[in-house]
Amino acid sequence: MSLESPVLDATDHLLLQMLERDAHLTHARLAEPLHLSPSAVSRRVQRLEAAGAILGYGARINPQVSGKTTLAFIEIRLASQREAVLEEFERAVQACPAVCECHLMTGEADYLLRVAVADTADYERVYRKHIAALPHVVSIKSAFAMRSLKMP
Repeated sequence: MSLESPVLDATDHLLLQMLERDAHLTHARLAEPLHLSPSAVSRRVQRLEAAGAILGYGARINPQVSGKTTLAFIEIRLASQREAVLEEFERAVQACPAVCECHLMTGEADYLLRVAVADTADYERVYRKHIAALPHVVSIKSAFAMRSLKMP
């Protein structure tokens, strides 16, 4: 990934929006609304990948199929904001398979985690085995999503 942010023009931004909505679009299909040739789109995509603007490609999995229908949002407060404490916590979170997202936050919580689990019993297992075992944690607050309206 490039150390500097790539300079993006309006076409790059539109291309990124289209890919974010559907990464399976062919270069020919992307080219139409951008008024470019497929080869020009291919070059732009390669440049955006090389510059680190595109971090990767993935699939959104239906929670009903994966069995992970319950989302928990967990606010974590740490004992300290020292660099070593943050790094140790972040390494431990990276090793926790149930954590889908982890964000360093402003405000009362130091981190916000998004965890996908099958149900509350599965959450209890994840909580006991992984979340409560995270280093330097002084406070944990959990909230469950009742319904998801818009997801990445």
